[in-house]
Amino acid sequence: MASLNVEIEQFVATVTLDRPPVNAVDNATLLEIRDVFTRLGREKDVRAIIFTAAGTRAFMGGADLEEIGSAANQEPEYITDPGKVARDAMWAITDCSVPVIGAINGPAIGAGVAFAACCDMLLAAENASFGTLEINVGLLGASAHLSLLVGRHKAREMFFLGEKVSAAEMYRLGAVRKVVRSEHLIDEARQLAARLAEKSPIAMRLAKESMNRVEGLPLKEAYRTEQDYTARLMNYEDSREARDAFLEKRPPEWRWR
Repeated sequence: MASLNVEIEQFVATVTLDRPPVNAVDNATLLEIRDVFTRLGREKDVRAIIFTAAGTRAFMGGADLEEIGSAANQEPEYITDPGKVARDAMWAITDCSVPVIGAINGPAIGAGVAFAACCDMLLAAENASFGTLEINVGLLGASAHLSLLVGRHKAREMFFLGEKVSAAEMYRLGAVRKVVRSEHLIDEARQLAARLAEKSPIAMRLAKESMNRVEGLPLKEAYRTEQDYTARLMNYEDSREARDAFLEKRPPEWRWR
């Protein structure tokens, strides 16, 4: 692939965006993101994914402005709806069957904020920042994604002013799990991913699917949906194995059944 590097080790996939100088995404890169996260979500040997970028100048420096408004390729769906390629890439992360950790190694600008918001949890380097700067260049961006990270009023403040917010402030607001020195970011992400990979892969996939489905639902409907997913999970042998291992104080042995 031209813009993404993928490594899989100990049930953890690391997807690294590498598109110098600032990892701005063009249509081809968006298609790569779509395909990679869709494929990894179908792999039994992948239980968690780290999404990061090369270098320290940016996690994702927004969209490649030279490609704004162009068709992604000759597929009719992207010719008639050029924005669909970005949505498909984002939803591939949101809907990926396993948890995705965003390891934000530098500024996440515009589309970078949207892709960070699509991840399930975030770690950030000290030099990282977050900003929807589109209004400064005559565009509008992903305010809905920004609202998921920081809430209604802070999102409007950042969106209307086109300002960047530091990783430390995003941590204070609860959007980022931890802020670390740049050289420790990937190690921290791997430790977190390893903890996720220890869980039942069936339970984790059902947990993510259920959380995606209940997000935004009224409380009663959301909780009923979660109960239905719990009932589904209890039909699996791995569910019983989780309880047995807990009671017997031993590591569980997942059998995918």
